[in-house]
Amino acid sequence: MATESAKLVIGTRSSPLAMAQALSVQQLLMQAHGWSAEMLPLASMTTSGDTYADRALSEIGGKGLFTRELDVAQSSSQIDIAVHSAKDLPTVLADGLEIVGYLPREDVRDVFISHKAKTLADLPHGAVVGSAALRRQAQIKRLRPDLEVVLLRGNVGTRLAKLERGEVDATLLAMAGLKRLDKTDVITSILDPETFLPAVAQGAIAITIRTGDERARQAVLPILDNDTGITVTAERAFLTVLDGSCRTPIAGHAQLKGNQIYFKGRVLRPDGSEIYEVERSGAISDAEMIGRDAGLDIKARMPTDFLDPANMR
Repeated sequence: MATESAKLVIGTRSSPLAMAQALSVQQLLMQAHGWSAEMLPLASMTTSGDTYADRALSEIGGKGLFTRELDVAQSSSQIDIAVHSAKDLPTVLADGLEIVGYLPREDVRDVFISHKAKTLADLPHGAVVGSAALRRQAQIKRLRPDLEVVLLRGNVGTRLAKLERGEVDATLLAMAGLKRLDKTDVITSILDPETFLPAVAQGAIAITIRTGDERARQAVLPILDNDTGITVTAERAFLTVLDGSCRTPIAGHAQLKGNQIYFKGRVLRPDGSEIYEVERSGAISDAEMIGRDAGLDIKARMPTDFLDPANMR
């Protein structure tokens, strides 16, 4: 029998996707250390971001709403590690918490789902597309300004149910989440990531610990992926410079080729009418600097009011 002190409690949101991600972490830790599931109990909780699922995140506080309750539980030692969709993490974590690393990254692409068209380009004039992300909304409007883009929040199952009921004609979701939920059969087509740039850290699962908790750090080190850590570090550095939140349509994607990293970033007006893009490459050891430099480049070219929250509505 495992003692209470020997257990490593895994914290997660209670949504089906979050639970699937936490279970994958649990399984990997069991394999890495030969531990039983009893030693790695899951503690699930509903976050503020899940509770207020009828309003845009930009109106109620941004990304931190998906981590707040987990942060409190972790800071008070109710949980030891927390499992997050990396794209949901704010650029600055709560005091005393840190990202220890990431699992191997899943497919970063967005997918198009509809019963009325095979691709976004094929949707009829004036069709209604539902999306929760400003990044997706802005890129949809840039490619198809004739479409009506509406807020569509909730977990994956909720969004798909609304599509089935005809509340929207199409929606966009992350390929990674559908793979983890074994729901790839709903995909109508896959969006080209060069044309439709993913969210920063899309497809990556992040693990956070309390700063200084060496027991938790050493436990998770064997399951972390270095390459994912490098690419997400560049992307999050880009986001940090731009003060990225759910109020800002920002996209960014880094790839590794040998010992080089290639980064592409994009910032848009919410209506898609204006866009700023940047590309950078360099040694993987300079990943954070490359992401930061890309952000500074775009920031220097944008109008001074471009990232003003008042203009993000």
